[in-house]
This record gives sequence, structure tokens and C-alpha cells, in this order.
Amino acid sequence: MADNRTEKATPRRRTKAREHGQVLRSRDLVSAITLLGLICAMAWQPGIWLARWERYFSSVLNVAESTRWDSGGVPFLAATGSVVVLWAGPLLAAAFILAVASTLAQGAPTFAVEALTPNFNRLNPVTNLQQLFSLAGVSRVLRSLLPTSIILYLAIKLIQSRSEAILHATRLHGEGLLALLGSLCVGLAYRSGMVFLGWSALDYFLQWRTYEKSLRMTKQEVRDEGRESEGNPEIRNRIRRLRREMARRSLQKAMQRATAVITNPTHFAVALEYRAATMAAPVVVAKGQNLLAQRIKELARWNDIPIVENPPLARTLYKAAEVGQVIPPKLYAAVAEILAFIYRAQMRMRGSGVRA
Repeated sequence: MADNRTEKATPRRRTKAREHGQVLRSRDLVSAITLLGLICAMAWQPGIWLARWERYFSSVLNVAESTRWDSGGVPFLAATGSVVVLWAGPLLAAAFILAVASTLAQGAPTFAVEALTPNFNRLNPVTNLQQLFSLAGVSRVLRSLLPTSIILYLAIKLIQSRSEAILHATRLHGEGLLALLGSLCVGLAYRSGMVFLGWSALDYFLQWRTYEKSLRMTKQEVRDEGRESEGNPEIRNRIRRLRREMARRSLQKAMQRATAVITNPTHFAVALEYRAATMAAPVVVAKGQNLLAQRIKELARWNDIPIVENPPLARTLYKAAEVGQVIPPKLYAAVAEILAFIYRAQMRMRGSGVRA
């Protein structure tokens, strides 16, 4: 049957997966970064480690000469413990920091209660044996053989490249022999760390692909999740209708206070209110573009509000002032001319009506 999970996982799906403990983590990548960091730290200044071991052996020999062996070996243990702490302490701290940093780099930590629930099936030896000899178990073993084979090949090549020095190692003094062995060990360790790092990065990429594929959703699941998060479509439509109705009533109420409407004449419309006795400057009570502009003009005609066509001023007012704000001072003169023109026209109409 064809796989219908073609849609990418939504943020809600990813959140649910994290809550169930389904996160992308690569232990091999953490181990490889930690191992490579420790190798680099040890190879950075090898003289420091050699000096510490020299002091350790010197102190042990001094303790052995000045202490009776029937005293319990307390001084010997104290000397050994101090050098171990001084030598291994910084390395252990660096390993801990690298492990934590590489783990956090793969994602924020999560606490999944369901993942901590005991699963006694994991303790079943029959199930574990079936997993060990299953196709997945065999594939894991085969995958682990690949980096091991690469490391074995690199070790052989390293020995071949240093074969002449190894053959003449018996002629070297103690420090030269230790330096040769140290260089071989560090070189092989560094190459092994790089192999493990590259292999773990490839494994992490494959796990990421598998993880993303496991989170894929069908189109129906995406629609169902949208309904759950956004609500029933009928309810959403009803909310939209109520919002449009409220906006329409608010616009009608605002237009009842308007003194004049300045238009583009087709694209913009700005309704202004100005009461000379109570206001210091005109205020924008409504503005709109395209369809809303046409609605503002319809309400203006319905309420007998003067409409003045002034395209530059209409565009400037639309961009410069929001609803409920006073118009900018730089537009006072232009708006005052329009309001004065409207006032004179109204006065002439009233005067002609009285004479009639």
C-alpha cells in the first residue's frame, strides 16, 4: 500500500513527539566529539603530562625508600591519588563539558514522563535475543564493522610509514623510544577519532532522515490538527461574520461624527472630524482603501457629509495619520482650506434657503 504520509510535521506534531520522548539524539556523535577533544587536549602539550608522570614516579620512589611497607602504604596511596587528580581531573572536566555541549547542540533537553515509565518487555531475554539476531541487529553489527575496518587500514598504513623508525627502535634510548611510541599512539588515536567523528556525523544524518520520515503526516491529519487548533470551520466563519458586523457598525458610528471626507477619488478615502469650539485640530475618524473607501463614501452620502476630491491630500492623510489621531501639523493649512471652503458653501446654501 502506498505511503500517504507526504506532509512535513507541524510544530504541534513535533511538540507532541518531544513530550513522548521521541527526540533526535546521537550518542555516537557525542562520544566521537568527546574522544577527539580529549585526544587533542592530550596531544596539545605532551611535555606537561610527561613532567607530571616523572614527578609521580620520583615521589613514589622517595616514598618507597623512606616508608616501611608494613605501615599500610598510606603515603603511597596519597601520592598516587594526588597525581591522578591533577592528571585526570582536567581531562574529566573537559570530557564532561564536551559531552554536555555536544548533547545540547543536538537540541534542548526534554523531560518526558512517558519515556520514563518502566517497560518490562525490555528486560525479556527472549525479546532481546530476537532483536540481536534480527535483520536490524545484523545491520548494526555490519555498520560497526565498517569504521573498524577503516581504522585497521589506517593503523597498517601508519605502521608502514614509520616502519624504518620502528625497526631501529632498539637503538633508541629511553626518551626516544617513548617519543616514538607516543607519536604512534597519538597519530593512530587522532585518525581513529576523525573516522569515528565522520561516521557518527553520517549516522546522525541517516537518523535525522528516519526521524523526519517518522514524523510525516497525511493531509487528513494536517486538516484534523488544523480543526483542533483553530476550531470548527462554522465557528470560525461565525466569528468572522461577527467581526465584520462589529467593524461595519463601528464605521457607521464613526461616520456620524465626520465633518468631511477627502477622497482620491477611487482608491483612498479619509473622514475627518473638526469642531472649532472643542477641537484644536481635525481628527481622523475613518479611513480606507479600495472597497473600504467606497463604503466610507456611501456612508458619507447617506449622512449628508461633504465629499471633497483631493488625491494628493487624501494619499498623504491616509499614510500620515491613523484612526483616532490628530492630523500632522504640516497638513493644517491644506485641510483648513478645504474645511473653510465647505463652511462657506454650507453658509451660502443656508443663506439661499432663508431667502427662499
